[in-house]
Amino acid sequence: MINKFFIPLLLIACLKVAAQSDCYWQQKADYKMEVNMDVKSYQYDGKQELLYTNNSNDTLKRVYYHLYNNAFQPGSEMDARLQSIPDPDARMAEKIKTSEGKEINKSRISQLKPDEIGFLKISNFKQDGVTAAAKEVGTILEVDLVKPLLPGKSTLLTLDFNGQVPVQIRRSGRNNKEGVELSMAQWYPKIAEFDFEGWHADPYIAREFHGVWGNFDVKITIDKNYVLGGTGYLQNKNEIGHGYADDGVKVVIPKKQKTLTWHFLAPNVHDFTWGADKDYLHDKLVTEEGVTLHFLYKNNPKIIETWKKAQDYTAKILKYYNAMVGKYPYEQYTVIQGGDGGMEYAMCTFVLGEGELHGFVGLIAHEFGHSWFQHILASNESKHSWMDEGFTSFIEDSVMDEFAVKKSSNPYSGAYKSYVEMVKSGKEQPLSTHADRFDFNKCYSVSSYSKGEIFLSQLIYLVGKDNLMKTLRRYFDDFKFKHPTPNDIKRTAERVSGANLDWYLTDWTQTTNTIDYGITDVVDGDSTYLETKNTKVILERKGRMPMPIDLLVEYIDGSKETFYIPLRMMNFEKENPTPEIPRTVLKDWAWAFQNYSFTIPKPKSTIKQITIDPSGLMADIKKENNSIIILSKD
Repeated sequence: MINKFFIPLLLIACLKVAAQSDCYWQQKADYKMEVNMDVKSYQYDGKQELLYTNNSNDTLKRVYYHLYNNAFQPGSEMDARLQSIPDPDARMAEKIKTSEGKEINKSRISQLKPDEIGFLKISNFKQDGVTAAAKEVGTILEVDLVKPLLPGKSTLLTLDFNGQVPVQIRRSGRNNKEGVELSMAQWYPKIAEFDFEGWHADPYIAREFHGVWGNFDVKITIDKNYVLGGTGYLQNKNEIGHGYADDGVKVVIPKKQKTLTWHFLAPNVHDFTWGADKDYLHDKLVTEEGVTLHFLYKNNPKIIETWKKAQDYTAKILKYYNAMVGKYPYEQYTVIQGGDGGMEYAMCTFVLGEGELHGFVGLIAHEFGHSWFQHILASNESKHSWMDEGFTSFIEDSVMDEFAVKKSSNPYSGAYKSYVEMVKSGKEQPLSTHADRFDFNKCYSVSSYSKGEIFLSQLIYLVGKDNLMKTLRRYFDDFKFKHPTPNDIKRTAERVSGANLDWYLTDWTQTTNTIDYGITDVVDGDSTYLETKNTKVILERKGRMPMPIDLLVEYIDGSKETFYIPLRMMNFEKENPTPEIPRTVLKDWAWAFQNYSFTIPKPKSTIKQITIDPSGLMADIKKENNSIIILSKD
């Protein structure tokens, strides 16, 4: 059952289509880990074997590992950032005033005691059985290989590790505010990604992640009373029980037995995460697609009804995303109460579980959506956070509108509002900014989630909804289990639609150029002695970023018509998005010309209103000059 998911990763093979370059490759990392968790001290010991395959053309003399737990120590880079950023994450720091009246950030990490910090200590590092030099530098382990790893070759890297689970600060940790005991994310030594750009050994300062595809074989030994869930398929469910056993199988654990060893296999993933608690309830739901959904949540009467109701919604979300993007490739997914909000991991998510139903379903919709946009389409979250957060927000808003009793004319309007507010604040930075380098947390969030979402929703405006949906499905088919880049989504949209979109990727993601078009004037056109025959409309491009123009004319008699002005550099003509309304395609508008005029073949006296972009899908930052009311019937 599981072997079919051990999808062969590409070795050094030249791809004819859908690749970042003419020759695509990616590394491979197969893990075996055995871990013993002490639930009294919150410390754990483990052994790791990593079969690392170098599919690059480079000879590697050094490798790097992430030691994420080390961020949760006073004096770490994460601690320092919390104290210096103007708007620290409220979950991790608070603003206080000193006795001198100065406002400073009080980091929760800075206050951790030795038995509350997180750490990950490495020992006995070997390459193919020979001791190698390994140096811990903050949240990174630097390893000088004993023997260089040649292209196309594999090596076995082994190590021992000792970790301490920090008091829950961010994502991972122990005893979160809802009482969940263990949220085990970023808990093990994880090989850093090496790709066509080189090593991505980013320190853990704030946010996003990047990982190497591979297979995980993990055994976790823990107190027998704890219920676990997370990444991978449980191999010994009829020994474990706790709601996992096959129907009709009764699992009896001898009283004298103190622990259980949970054995998981996770195929073709780039992370491994688990949660554990003594009071977890465990529900299962098998969907129409054959995917088993697991739900682990506290036995709290206040939340049980919400968690029960959310399960059918989760199944509907899976079905919707399968149709919208592509088929979820694993046989299970687990929603776990834990962490400090919501955070996606391979085959599972941590979510806070005490919210009202609508918000809770929206949270699940977002985190589950990351299974497509991060854990199947694995863009580099640190460099291109908008590709996972923004694209996930897009499908989240799409499915939530599907659930709504009253459908929205623009399900993504919230993203546009947040984006415009950020622009007006004067604090915007380009989407190409590294996730850790934003000056403000809020600007990171609005950029990654809202502006990233608009990248897709605005493609509906540019190339049409059908082309956008075809783009998503082709993007999934071409890049699943790969690491797509911004150019890949752009090229996919170009292949599907035939439009030239390089200008769009450049302006929207690498600059802070804005869109601002306005109606400058509407005047009487040609006329005879007895009557005015037509109307001249004058438009202006005020922002740096170009766009094609959809324009709606509403007449006093109730009739409507639209005018479409193609953008010259797109070399493209969009299909009529409102075929029930007659449309006229005008001469294209080249970017270098700030003004544009055209003629409506009816008198101005017959016109009620003229509107640029009636769909609201163009991210114009000044909507007030996009519409003009004529109302000159009298």
